[in-house]
Amino acid sequence: MKKCSNHRCHWAAPPLGVSLIEVLIALLVLGIGLLAFALLQTMNLRFTKSAQQRTIASNLAYELLDIMRSQRSTVGYYGAITYGSFDGVDGTDCNHSENATPVANMARWRCEVVSALPDGRAQVNLATNGEVTVTIRWGDQHWETDVNKQSTTFNLTSVL
Repeated sequence: MKKCSNHRCHWAAPPLGVSLIEVLIALLVLGIGLLAFALLQTMNLRFTKSAQQRTIASNLAYELLDIMRSQRSTVGYYGAITYGSFDGVDGTDCNHSENATPVANMARWRCEVVSALPDGRAQVNLATNGEVTVTIRWGDQHWETDVNKQSTTFNLTSVL
């Protein structure tokens, strides 16, 4: 490269290392962008799984309310569904029974909750005015360090 000043011309040395620094900065920016994209994908998977579990909980709660509506005379039996009543339910044999008694329906429904949701539990509260509240709780937020924040709850209240 020729450089002239005060009527004197001489050859200037080309700038060494400038393009290497530019390439390194571009690689750094690209690396940060790729890490951000990977984090975005990870969060997307986590939130998609969480949304799927909320949908399953909603469907299970509506299913139980529909069962209760179809057998209004036996609604009182469903108050036996408590968080503690899920102890010993393994979620492996959720077959539909031809015997549609409240006990058989509750056993099948408990099995479905346990098999569909991680650490799934539920509770049914029956009010005297015919109002029923189905509460489903499951372990969803395993990234939380506080044990009290690791479970998600879905509540559905309806009048039969």
